[in-house]
Amino acid sequence: MGLGVIGQEIARAALANDEVELIGAVDSSPKLAGRPLSDVLGQAVGSMKVHSSLGPAVARRKGVVLLHATGSRLPQVKDQLLEAMSLGLHVVSTCEELAFPWFNHPEIADTLEAAAQRAGVSIVGTGVNPGFVLDRLVATLGQVCGAVSHAKVSRTVDARTRREALQRKVGAGLTEDEFFSLVDQGRIGHVGLVESAALCALGLGLDCDDYEEELTPVFADEDISGGAFLVKKGQVAGMHQVAVALDDGQERVRLELTIALGADDPGDIIELDADPKVKVLIPGGLPGDRATAHLVVNAAPRMTASQPGLLTVLELPAGR
Repeated sequence: MGLGVIGQEIARAALANDEVELIGAVDSSPKLAGRPLSDVLGQAVGSMKVHSSLGPAVARRKGVVLLHATGSRLPQVKDQLLEAMSLGLHVVSTCEELAFPWFNHPEIADTLEAAAQRAGVSIVGTGVNPGFVLDRLVATLGQVCGAVSHAKVSRTVDARTRREALQRKVGAGLTEDEFFSLVDQGRIGHVGLVESAALCALGLGLDCDDYEEELTPVFADEDISGGAFLVKKGQVAGMHQVAVALDDGQERVRLELTIALGADDPGDIIELDADPKVKVLIPGGLPGDRATAHLVVNAAPRMTASQPGLLTVLELPAGR
């Protein structure tokens, strides 16, 4: 459900995965509804067409998992999630705020939990972040340690390798004033970084009582080409976002996310201050769109075997 760039990647990943069968696609956009899915994806998938609503796409099939990719903010997608569960569908969603909904939307989280229990289905939010690099992977590495006193994770992405919508979302091409104006409107920045910090703390057994977040622009030192548009020297090239989790005023988790055109040394770095200390580097970093698509699809078979309810990625099996 949702055939934007990420949704199309999810559909392709599902077609390539032996554990799942793609049975339908849904998008309410007049430009997509009714079109052959083959045309939308640019590859042969039989005679399947895009439905405008969920019910006809599912029909009477049982054991269906909805792969959901329509929005980042939980209030915007809540009704879609509730409808899916009312139809008896498990749900795996890319909605960033669903990764740990108790943080910003506890009432909606309670509503989703109750709906999942009534329907006997499970629901989870996942993706590359939140959902993996900045939280689940960190928690997995914490299994080889004793008590962790501090975790630092940094993810640096050269936005030239990502879609134009993401380049716009991180403020590339704006002035400083324009950047902060859009920050105030909630239109710039990565949704879900605080949710990742909460998941990270939970997965490492850290009892944190306060969270802080900061977002600042990254400026171009020279003209930057190679993206969807030219960013001139002095303009915003992207963003640097930080979320920290604290315990009684002491920092226990620090997540740093830089997404900018021309960002130096792209990669993911995880450091755990523990016994033993752990430092893991993923050169280049995990590719966001494709990794998210495979994370969503690989979670689908796990959902049908899970206990009903609202889950986090920490409750999913580590392996396939």
